[in-house]
Amino acid sequence: MVKTRHEISLLIAEKLLSQKEDLKKQFSESKNEIGYFYIDNLLPEELCLKIYENFPKLSEAELRKDFREYKYIAYQMNKYHALLEEVIYAFQEDNVVKLVSEICDINQALPDKNLYAGGLSLMSKDNYLSTHLDNSHDKDRNLWRILNLLYYVAPDWTLENGGNLELWNKGLKNDPKTIISKFNRLAVMATHQNSWHSVNKVTTDKIRCCVSNYYFSETPLLEEDRFHVTTFRGRKSGGLKDLLLKFDNSLRSSVRKVFKQGIRENPHKYQK
Repeated sequence: MVKTRHEISLLIAEKLLSQKEDLKKQFSESKNEIGYFYIDNLLPEELCLKIYENFPKLSEAELRKDFREYKYIAYQMNKYHALLEEVIYAFQEDNVVKLVSEICDINQALPDKNLYAGGLSLMSKDNYLSTHLDNSHDKDRNLWRILNLLYYVAPDWTLENGGNLELWNKGLKNDPKTIISKFNRLAVMATHQNSWHSVNKVTTDKIRCCVSNYYFSETPLLEEDRFHVTTFRGRKSGGLKDLLLKFDNSLRSSVRKVFKQGIRENPHKYQK
């Protein structure tokens, strides 16, 4: 019997509540740079393993490969095991959204049932995600993206495996803070115009598996936030790749000034 999203949400909420004050402190102390917190052993181990074991194969996912990123994604959830859809939407249940919002001192966070740029992420050897800012808005450009929730489910994941979350909280010319994509770990980070982050290159033959959600709001996290497309940069800035990425950012931004939804609508959403 597959656990329902409500049942899973109760487990998530219980764990968050048990460490709520420590998590609030984590986020508050990092809020002036890139606000974040992470919590280990989020769900019972056997449930996390079951989620991992039912992840789609690489051949069943969509490859994203260009000079910005190299990874696999899956978001049309009715193609995959029912548990995967339930765990994604467990993070969108009211009790979980409310708790995460309280931890991050955010009012009226809104989940995204369309999974715009969310869903499942898989990364194999040599996969990476360049330093970037997430798109500032939802698919209709009505709401501001404010939180990124990343739940890692690949067993025995270590720092040496690569494929870890990097927060460039001291700017692009300094070393980032690394958060290991550890089994059964939930990482939550603020998304605004200063929240540069990346995933370093996977160095192992294992597959890094992540359940991804975003929360939105009618108002941005920072008063100075402005609309921007997903914006990429080279590591530590500088170099030919960084120049190419800045040109690419400028080109895509110009298109969005003319076409609010882009030349074509982003297909990365759950078509129910």
